Amino acid sequence: MIAFKNVMQRVRKIMKQTTGKKKILDREIANALYLDPQYFAVIKRRNKIPYEALAYFCKEHKINMTWILLDQNSSHLT
Repeated sequence: MIAFKNVMQRVRKIMKQTTGKKKILDREIANALYLDPQYFAVIKRRNKIPYEALAYFCKEHKINMTWILLDQNSSHLT
């Protein structure tokens, strides 16, 4: 099972690199994913991954979605 926490840690890592900030808050992640912060809090509590929002985030930042979800590079997949 893909853990919400792990996925958001990778999103947070990308945001730290792009913004140069040391700390990224949940509301900043919600905004980057174009999600309402209250909705983000609900899906965080329910451990639900916002796949469509992540797809757009990956496209915007030119990131492999396989890495965001599974922490794998596409070259490692068969």
